[in-house]
Amino acid sequence: MKRTKPPYRADQVGSFLRTAAIKDARAKREKGEITADQLKQVEDEEIRKLIKKQEEVGMQLATDGEYRRSWWHFDFLGLLDGVQLAESDQGIQFKGVQTKAQTLQIHGKVDFPDNHPFLEHFKFLKANTKVTAKMTIPSPTVLHFRGGRRSISKDVYPDMEAFFEDTGKAYAKAVRAFYDAGCRYLQFDDTVWAYLCSPAELQKAKDRGDDPTGLQETYARMINAALAAKPADMAITTHVCRGNFRSTWISEGGYEPVAETLLAKLNYDGYFLEYDTERAGGFEPLRFLPKGQKMVVLGLITSKSGTLEKKEDVKKRIEEAAKFAPLEQFCLSPQCGFASTEEGNVLTEEQQWAKMREIVELSEEVWG
Repeated sequence: MKRTKPPYRADQVGSFLRTAAIKDARAKREKGEITADQLKQVEDEEIRKLIKKQEEVGMQLATDGEYRRSWWHFDFLGLLDGVQLAESDQGIQFKGVQTKAQTLQIHGKVDFPDNHPFLEHFKFLKANTKVTAKMTIPSPTVLHFRGGRRSISKDVYPDMEAFFEDTGKAYAKAVRAFYDAGCRYLQFDDTVWAYLCSPAELQKAKDRGDDPTGLQETYARMINAALAAKPADMAITTHVCRGNFRSTWISEGGYEPVAETLLAKLNYDGYFLEYDTERAGGFEPLRFLPKGQKMVVLGLITSKSGTLEKKEDVKKRIEEAAKFAPLEQFCLSPQCGFASTEEGNVLTEEQQWAKMREIVELSEEVWG
């Protein structure tokens, strides 16, 4: 039951721990000690090494590890037309720690520019790998939920429906642009569906003046508008994340509140779902997965610690999941990336690669 198209039995979310060379070069660039071109040369070389490493452990896909980014989301979103990355009063609050104090402001009509730098990032990845080149970008929902109404200019968007419509159209352009650049495996990374399962995060939305009622339907329309541009030979998946910063997290709560919309009403080809802790709840929501159509990539291997999971424990969890959806519709991956921001999670590169090797081995033992 080996798969020849994405998502693959042994898959990955996207980001990898930044190497010492990357961290050193970025620090020097911030101090003005090297040029942007010199930084790019280091990134290019380190990404080539990363690609080779992914191929060596047996992956059918490769990412650029998000080595050129500081954030998993802000770097992409801040380069959309009408959007800017700005300083904030405080960072994003994780469990016991905050990120850098930055946020997004929507000051103009949202659109996807023809010269978005991530297109060139993808082209470099594709040109340097023998396996499937996978690109990861934040979901359109991320542009809205964290900042809400207060981050969106009322002069530009007095009507929020116009904002959602423009954002969906912008992402449809992005899908087509990545396809034209040669991308056949694209992923929308999305924290929002996990937030919609979290009473605490829903309360935060209300506290800042937003009403989360009806957001599932609104987000579904926006995402499906983007996915409508997807050609038949392109796979687009999503990763539902509960927060991943220096091995900490934000939201908790099972998928039940959003499962039917997420699995049955969104036109994704696959879903990367975090299942590494009890914060994700049980596998029961998988009953909404349409039979024979889509894939769920079970995030049973944690990226938050270096402790290697026992294979038998992982297999038992896969068996539990198979009570609610067919085994042949499952794949395996880490629950999240290893470095959703440039700071990275608290584990070593050696531990990171041990986990990736185990995922490949387990996929072969479970699915052949």
